[in-house]
Amino acid sequence: MDSHACRACRGSAGQLVLDLGEQPACDYFPSAGDPGPDPLYPLQMWLCSSCGLAQLLTDPTVPEEPRGTEPAALVAQAADAVKRVAAAGLLPADGMVAEYGSPHGGSWLGLLADRGLVPAGRSEKPDVVIDCFGLMHAADQREALAERAARLAPGGVMLLQYHALSTIIRCGQWNALRHGHYAYYSTAALTTMLAAVGFSPRTAWQFDLYGGTILLVATRDLDRPGEPEDVIRSLLADDARAGVRDPGTFAGLQREITAHATALHDWLAAERSAGTTVLRQAHVDRRLLPVVIDASSAKQGLRMPGTDIPVAAPAELAARQPGAVLLFVPDLLAEVRAAFPEVETEGGRWVDAESLGS
Repeated sequence: MDSHACRACRGSAGQLVLDLGEQPACDYFPSAGDPGPDPLYPLQMWLCSSCGLAQLLTDPTVPEEPRGTEPAALVAQAADAVKRVAAAGLLPADGMVAEYGSPHGGSWLGLLADRGLVPAGRSEKPDVVIDCFGLMHAADQREALAERAARLAPGGVMLLQYHALSTIIRCGQWNALRHGHYAYYSTAALTTMLAAVGFSPRTAWQFDLYGGTILLVATRDLDRPGEPEDVIRSLLADDARAGVRDPGTFAGLQREITAHATALHDWLAAERSAGTTVLRQAHVDRRLLPVVIDASSAKQGLRMPGTDIPVAAPAELAARQPGAVLLFVPDLLAEVRAAFPEVETEGGRWVDAESLGS
């Protein structure tokens, strides 16, 4: 293939650090009656040697319309984040806000409206620019960040929320790599990207969401010159310990793929009676996993891409009375246990898919 240009700094020096082989697009859900085969595409992570940004090497997929539902854990974290930002005095009374949200859903505008902020028009300069998992969906990272920076009013603040690369490495979350998610941020790489548009990180908050999520506050260097708070230095030190710029660090993620997929397949095989890429990687079909439950009505009646496993409504849990329910998103555990107590009252149990093989 031709040499890859970094999505942020345009550098060509880098290394392939994670390879999941050929995978279906994660947001492509065929009808249950579609026999396939589904189209497959390379799924690989490339680490830039210049700026340190981990990124998709290539993505020939075409994004589908978002079909997900917003988990309660994400809603609670957003409320917590807005409360912390307000307490830090970063939300001006009667200010304007521009939001760059994730295409998977969720918005902070309602929470910010309660604090007196109103959405800015396209020609207006907002006092606050909030990006909650939105930036990672931009194929051109440099252009997307520059757009956000240019919109911000003088003296304003940019709030960037991201799933920390150090968490992905430390927790073996290889399944975070997916089509449509073009960048995987360390605080170190994001600091370099911000510097290119004249911004610097000032403070940040950490959350347990997805195993480790960061909300970073950045401002123009001319607006608030000086040193960042200790929390930024702590995050940069954490990145260094995790080895976010060392290609060799990612070898552990590559090993986790086989270990996790094998453990999942073996567990399902043992539980016959009793997340997309991982199912294909583990060679799982409906003989091992008879159905995937999803609250999104848009997915129900379809099937998981790359497999023949149908997607059904939550009512199927009560109808099937399963002995075990495999949970692919551990942040949902408290929510689904409260919503479906019958699973445990009927003798079933919830199993964290990420814990298999660990």
